[in-house]
Amino acid sequence: MGKKILFINQETTPYVPKSEMANFGCDMPNYMQESGFEIRTFMPKWSVINERRGQLHEVIRLSGMNLIIDDTDHPLIIKVASIPQTRIQVYFIDNEDYFQRRTTMTKDEDGNDYADNGERAIFFARGVLETVKKLRWSPDIIHCQGWMSSVVPFYVKTAYKNEPQFANSKIITSLFSDQPSTPFGCHFKKCLEFKGAKASMLKTYSDDFDFTDLGKLAIDYSDGVVQTSGAVEQSLIDYANENKKELLLHPSEGEEIKANYTAFYNKIIG
Repeated sequence: MGKKILFINQETTPYVPKSEMANFGCDMPNYMQESGFEIRTFMPKWSVINERRGQLHEVIRLSGMNLIIDDTDHPLIIKVASIPQTRIQVYFIDNEDYFQRRTTMTKDEDGNDYADNGERAIFFARGVLETVKKLRWSPDIIHCQGWMSSVVPFYVKTAYKNEPQFANSKIITSLFSDQPSTPFGCHFKKCLEFKGAKASMLKTYSDDFDFTDLGKLAIDYSDGVVQTSGAVEQSLIDYANENKKELLLHPSEGEEIKANYTAFYNKIIG
């Protein structure tokens, strides 16, 4: 078995409607598994997901932990399913308040960002990392796809840096054009605090913490960055280049994707 890749996806087809991000969430793990990598895949358990049609079921041995965010306990529920016609298994991060009670994913019925999207991203990130610890699985690459996973690099390099599973993990962030339009707000930095992840480490980002700050946070703590399309915010690509991050422009063809990403992963792993 080859190197291990942990995909942390915001969206994945066929569980949510097709989009650029959702297609990446399905295609990239499949491409990389076909290329000989060992894969684990996570995504939020959005309320729009039909559990019966998707054949999701709860994994009792992985569920039951409480994550404390902003001094409040939030129960973590883990569900799992397999993408049809593939050998890809998907783990879903679920919680009643953050996911089950929402009729949509990141925006409400009026198209406005949920006010607690920042907290939801924190819960998602910590839920994934805690579950990987329980799985006793050590990824060589952690590939974050979608802004909902943008705090993962920060946590891996701070709060989880001494965990054996992540001590040698390299992190790649894929940047998409889809970003939250409403800043997370001045309380977000405080909510991010956990173990070695301190709010004092976030002084270079604005207190409002808008999507540019979120992208910069992901880039700062990543080892490599993927530009998924020409529509990605140019200031973030410039920021990645200025900070001398390894950068990959996503190729368009299947076999080229496999070859280029394999070379990119191996370059990042070293």
